[in-house]
Amino acid sequence: MRSRVMAFALVSMFMLGAGCASTGGNTGIVQSYAFASVEPLWVRNGEPVVYDGKKWYPRDDVEILQDSEIFLIGEYRNVQIFVDKLDVKPYERLYTKFGINRYRYYSSPH
Repeated sequence: MRSRVMAFALVSMFMLGAGCASTGGNTGIVQSYAFASVEPLWVRNGEPVVYDGKKWYPRDDVEILQDSEIFLIGEYRNVQIFVDKLDVKPYERLYTKFGINRYRYYSSPH
């Protein structure tokens, strides 16, 4: 009998603790995208990204953005392509990630 009471007490404490630890939803979980430690050679050589039938050329500048501020729209030559979450088609810029919160941007001659 004593072992049943102990088992019940342990299970009750576990259930109570698990209930208290739950925050619900994905509170506290931040979206994150992986990146290569070195940009691919085709990016470094200034080759364009082809997206939506247009050529988008890399610029010698970066933007500091949180991963939660961008939206993944596809992949080109094994590199993820992003846009600003607030941007709508026709997009003003495309981005590739190459560091923590660092994105190279691309523009297309209109």
